[in-house]
Amino acid sequence: MLVLSRKVGESLVIDDHISVTVLSIEPGGQVNIGICAPKEVLVLRSELQKAVSTNQDAADAAPPALVNKLKSALLHRGNGSASS
Repeated sequence: MLVLSRKVGESLVIDDHISVTVLSIEPGGQVNIGICAPKEVLVLRSELQKAVSTNQDAADAAPPALVNKLKSALLHRGNGSASS
């Protein structure tokens, strides 16, 4: 891990495409930062990334029989709606 000290208004650049700027430092120690990155770069808070990863792991671990049963139910429901 690279550890840097930055003052308000100072930035760091990652891979010539991403800029992170310290916008303000609140009295309680909270740091507000701005991130400038290309639209195709996904920027997430670490806790959100962890939740996404946990949800994906749970989806990947779903039993195949349950997935097939759900798929069948959805297909059957779709066929029933189309004929009504």
